[in-house]
Amino acid sequence: MAVATAAFGTALGSLALRLRAGGYEEYVESVATFSVLMYVTAVLTLVTWVRDGRPHAN
Repeated sequence: MAVATAAFGTALGSLALRLRAGGYEEYVESVATFSVLMYVTAVLTLVTWVRDGRPHAN
């Protein structure tokens, strides 16, 4: 899940660069923000998965 979300964030980052190069400046900020959001989501998913794998204290 985290890898797929990070890959989606990378694809959106690439799209933001292509939009900027193509002159679509009005969309670049929104796409770049969503790309960063995907990276943050991937990190939080990974942290949650790692923390859940620890033995639970009683």
